[in-house]
Amino acid sequence: MSNRTTSWLLLVFLALIWGSSFILMKRAMFTIDEKPIFNDTQVGALRMFIAALVLLPFALKDIKLLKNWKTFGKLAIVGFCGNFFPAFLFTYAETGISSGYAGMLNSCVPIFAILIGAFVFKDRLTRIQLIGILIGTGGVISLMIAGQNLSISGNWTHVFAIVIATICYAISLNIIRYTLSHLKSFQIASLAFLITILPSTIITIQQDVVGTFQTTEGSGNGLIAIIVLSVIGTAFALIVFNRLIAASSVLFASSVTYLIPIVAVVIGLSFGEEINTWQIASMAVVISGVFIANAAKRKKQPSRV
Repeated sequence: MSNRTTSWLLLVFLALIWGSSFILMKRAMFTIDEKPIFNDTQVGALRMFIAALVLLPFALKDIKLLKNWKTFGKLAIVGFCGNFFPAFLFTYAETGISSGYAGMLNSCVPIFAILIGAFVFKDRLTRIQLIGILIGTGGVISLMIAGQNLSISGNWTHVFAIVIATICYAISLNIIRYTLSHLKSFQIASLAFLITILPSTIITIQQDVVGTFQTTEGSGNGLIAIIVLSVIGTAFALIVFNRLIAASSVLFASSVTYLIPIVAVVIGLSFGEEINTWQIASMAVVISGVFIANAAKRKKQPSRV
């Protein structure tokens, strides 16, 4: 099989893994007929705890890197902004909005990443990039309004929870790009989860996850969803992502951003969720803005080498 074919297969596979994470969060909290299983805090904590356990052997191999306090601090930001806080924010949000809508809102990450790169890390923007950002920002605002004006369940707090989560992701991405580029992605992920394992463990115990599992109907299916979310959606997905980069490039691998919300919407529809035209149009505007901004970035990179 050629590298090109392998790259495309890995890209689609990765989009399916990450795109399905939104419905897995929903199914961990509710049965198909919307009966509650685990609460949002339990799902967030257990997801983080299991993922940290899976990555623990890899983290222990590189634990000496944490002796450098600057590296520790940066990895802590990645751990909490890139993993810990979003895990709880997304599950809270999905108590009030559909998984497909959550996946759409997640498409805002690249826009916030570019903005933070420009304003905090002084990454120079071209005129075309600014146009892309303006288009994307307009799409973000439209996407937020779409869920409220068209009778989508939930309220502004659920929408803003995801917006905050996407900003957290964007902060993490910029910290990795500008300050941790000397580390391998697997080192960053495993050590970041190691740093968050203590609060994840404390919350898991405090939330009596075991008690809920023993007394709640459907908890077996809910636990399976959490395990798949933690193991496949985190550790295994990272391996696939690294393999994709090796087979293609960072630029090609990053194009998974465009596919994740599409996968989330399609899976949401297959589970009977309602998606409206305004939401889809708004998501298309966001993705178009990201594409324009990234295309401009690709063009300017060679001149800076």
